[in-house]
Amino acid sequence: MDQKQIDRINELAQKAKTSGLTEEELLERAALRREYIESYRRSLVAQLDNTYLVDEKGNKSKLRKKD
Repeated sequence: MDQKQIDRINELAQKAKTSGLTEEELLERAALRREYIESYRRSLVAQLDNTYLVDEKGNKSKLRKKD
């Protein structure tokens, strides 16, 4: 997600607080929010995939997903 899309989310949020949104703008806001959340999740998963735990002996072990 680029900065332009984040700026648009913020514009719609401000407009919703002041004058309200049209049906089209509500749909646009929902789509942008979904895209933002998916982007955030992908980024977090990538970061956790590259995270290692180091025990007191200095051994590294990769994080594992919970079942």
